[in-house]
Amino acid sequence: MRILVVEDEPTLGRQLRATLEGAGYAVDLATDGEDGHYLGSTESYDAIILDLGLPEIDGLTVLDRWRKEGRDMPVLVLTARDSWSDKVAGLDAGADDYLAKPFQTEELIARLRALIRRASGNASSELVAGDVRLDTRSGKVTKAGEPVKLTAQEYKLLSYLMHHKGKVVSRTELIEHIYDQDFDRDSNTIEVFVTRIRKKLGTDIITTIRGLGYSLEESDPANA
Repeated sequence: MRILVVEDEPTLGRQLRATLEGAGYAVDLATDGEDGHYLGSTESYDAIILDLGLPEIDGLTVLDRWRKEGRDMPVLVLTARDSWSDKVAGLDAGADDYLAKPFQTEELIARLRALIRRASGNASSELVAGDVRLDTRSGKVTKAGEPVKLTAQEYKLLSYLMHHKGKVVSRTELIEHIYDQDFDRDSNTIEVFVTRIRKKLGTDIITTIRGLGYSLEESDPANA
């Protein structure tokens, strides 16, 4: 999952980036509203963390522009302001959630996970595909109840596919959502990761749709 953080305070921005990367997200960081608006308008993100008090262009204006452009990614607003009017303004501009500073990073990550789940139509923190289960809270993956160890990139790829279970996801979309902006997008590593995941979780876990991409089936063993 790929996240954009738009935060002008250098220390907080670096801390958020490190924390989110440690939680398994690919993270881009913008330090003013102009750069944040550009990235949010031209890149693909699963969610955005947006500070309201930004230089160049304020956060509310950035958010309002995204929504008018038809960009519907979940946005979590950060603000040092704690008045109800600022919260209402953020929500009215198109925010999906808000968090007042100072905050606990555990709460921010939990809210972020919830936004991403809701955006992809998943109510539970545990994602299921056949006998494979992925817990977005703990980052653990099991097959038939047995733990399976995945690398960070394998986990990111599997998590994205499980969030979009039943849909065909192109190789380009996977690259856009599991790597940050600086990654070499001509890489063929997606195929390598798919092969490794199949070896660990079974050859039928990921279906290749020739010429289109990859898919995970909707099946759930509890309903079989």
